[in-house]
Amino acid sequence: MSYSPIDIISANPNGSANAEAFQELYMQLRQKEQRVYSDEEVRNLPQISATHPHSTEWRLRKRSCDRLIKYLGQKNRLLHILEIGCGNGWLSAQLAKKTSGQVVGMDINKEELTQASRVFGDISNLKFISGDIRSAQLGDSSFEIIVFAASLQYFSSLKDVMQSAFRCLRPDGEVHIVDTIFYKKNNVDAARQRTKDYYTTLGFPEAINYYYHHCIEDLKNFSAKILYDPVSWMHRFSKNKNPFFWVCIKKSGNRESNL
Repeated sequence: MSYSPIDIISANPNGSANAEAFQELYMQLRQKEQRVYSDEEVRNLPQISATHPHSTEWRLRKRSCDRLIKYLGQKNRLLHILEIGCGNGWLSAQLAKKTSGQVVGMDINKEELTQASRVFGDISNLKFISGDIRSAQLGDSSFEIIVFAASLQYFSSLKDVMQSAFRCLRPDGEVHIVDTIFYKKNNVDAARQRTKDYYTTLGFPEAINYYYHHCIEDLKNFSAKILYDPVSWMHRFSKNKNPFFWVCIKKSGNRESNL
């Protein structure tokens, strides 16, 4: 695989106008939430000042990052990794520093990708590309690992996005979903209302049209293993409680992969 620092692979399958509207709204929302970071802050992530309004969240994401890196390191082999929805690239950079394989960060947000390329351009085995995995031609069976970190909620169909991911995975490859909340089916309506109320309070009620609440039951058709379950009895009362799931879905044996 050979990419320039930021290659445009394909358009968003929902249409370029829709993609541009989402990008504009997304960046406005991130600015409002104080989630637009300076280059120096991005370079140091997931470490961040204890006084930052999202410092608690970043401590949780650091734990998720450390667990994932430890897990991948135990495979003791060359891994080519794709991160979907990489944003400013901090996690892709962390992964690239720990493997000699190629790491590719992918997102449709060119503003964050430009920052990612600027901040992490000196990492030789790391590239960033602009596109959508559901329509991008990345090449079949190109990666051993695909990561969705706090990005799955921007895809409306778990089935569709996993089918796209499986096409890019090598045999026995794995999809890892981290820093993500899954809901019980009977809790989705209430969660969606909370999200709508939150976006409305911020002044962006239309953002609910781009945010999706995936159900834990939706994993039943996949060869999925929950590596971290925040609602399990083991973790529910843990001092280092983390609200995010960590799910590993293997390509082999999936009924959905052949649909």
